[in-house]
Parts: sequence; C-alpha cells; structure tokens
Amino acid sequence: MHLTIVNGPNLNLLGTREPEIYGSRSFASFLEELKGRFPMVSFDYFQSNSEGALIDKLQACSGHTEGIIFNGAGYTHSSIALADTLAAISVPVVEVHISNIHAREDFRQHSYTGAKARGVITGLGLEGYALAVQYFLNLL
Repeated sequence: MHLTIVNGPNLNLLGTREPEIYGSRSFASFLEELKGRFPMVSFDYFQSNSEGALIDKLQACSGHTEGIIFNGAGYTHSSIALADTLAAISVPVVEVHISNIHAREDFRQHSYTGAKARGVITGLGLEGYALAVQYFLNLL
C-alpha cells in the first residue's frame, strides 16, 4: 500500500513551534516511527507553506497513491481552493489535526477541507496520523 502525507504551513516547525499545543517532536522523527509501525506501507511525504504547492501536490497524487493523509494547518480554515482540490481528486483523503481544532479559537473551529475528506481526526496529537494509516489499511 502506498499513502501520501501532505502537511501545510508551519508544520515544518513541529518540535519547536508552540510545543504546549503541538508537542516537542519533529515530524521527521515521527515519520520514521510511523514507517517502523507500518512496514507494509510505502509513504510519500510532502510539506509546504505555499497553498499553490499543496494544490499541485494533491492533484499529482491521482493515480500514484491509494490514500492521502492531509493536514492543511492554517489553510484548513480559509482555503476554498484546497477544499475544491480535495473535491476534484479521486484519491480518498483523511484530514488530520494535531490539536483539537474545536477547542481552539473560533476561526479554527471550521474546516473547509474537512467537509471534502472521508473523515477528520483532530486533537490526538501525532497519533492521529497513525490512526489515519490504520483507517486506510482497513479500507483498502
């Protein structure tokens, strides 16, 4: 099985950015653990702070991956273009958020992109990514 993880803006700063909210672990470190936990899965990882680059990557996934684990970060709450992209592609998407977006500021409690995903995992830290992998293993 091949899965693609697509992370949005500022997630390259995990481990140093607001550790009280996002934890003190880098995504690179977690990704290595994820690969060890799921050796039957081939992972492709992409992170960008640019909305257009995220759209290009999501569009390029069609035909090349069996599922997308997507964390749009701040774009979750503002990007109609990313929501339109998720609606337009044929690859199933699970949206993941490290923090509980429903327990944060009002503007973070709405997800344009989550409405176009198969499901949303929020507030379970980095473990949400592992739960999304398990979902795809069960689904496919």
